[in-house]
Amino acid sequence: MAKYNDSKCRICRREGGKLFLKGDRCYTDKCAFDRRPYAPGQHGRARKKNSDYAVQLREKQKVRRMYGLLEKQFHSYFVKADMSKGVTGSNLLSILERRLDNVIYRLGLANSRSQARQMVRHGIFTVNGRKATIPSIQVKVGDVIEVREKNRKMPVIAEAQEVIARRGCPSWLEADGPNFRGVVKALPQREDIQFPMSEQLIVELYSK
Repeated sequence: MAKYNDSKCRICRREGGKLFLKGDRCYTDKCAFDRRPYAPGQHGRARKKNSDYAVQLREKQKVRRMYGLLEKQFHSYFVKADMSKGVTGSNLLSILERRLDNVIYRLGLANSRSQARQMVRHGIFTVNGRKATIPSIQVKVGDVIEVREKNRKMPVIAEAQEVIARRGCPSWLEADGPNFRGVVKALPQREDIQFPMSEQLIVELYSK
């Protein structure tokens, strides 16, 4: 399986916006994108006129990288969204948001999606009382996500809870920090996703 081993800050700079891949660091003055808001490399500051295809591709890459997915998996989510009832773009974002690793990040139980993914694989969380080790699990309304009793003293969890207190929790989730748990109250809607993205460009790209 392919793995990106370079600096995560280069990804944000390449996509032209913060993807919040490094958790709390992205909200501080240490953020590389704030200091160098241009693409990495020798020609990063050069002005380029992008074609319609390039704009669509960059939008797809931005969303894919933000959620930490490889191309094959991201495309499979698009196919699933396209086959579902409703607006394809909104369906796609809903599927991405309902991934277990993303929900854990949104609840403030991890500093970033990549950290949440690693913690899930180590069996630190339970879903409805059962240990979960697959980051791509799709949560449902009423699901209860908890940190296992023996892992509740981990410093990274306390750190993440401090960040969520400043960042806030989405309305479709209910975070219970003192009890190290969260509940899925509803399915995520398009208006619940505040990050600036244009899902229609992704639909246009894959529809060619």
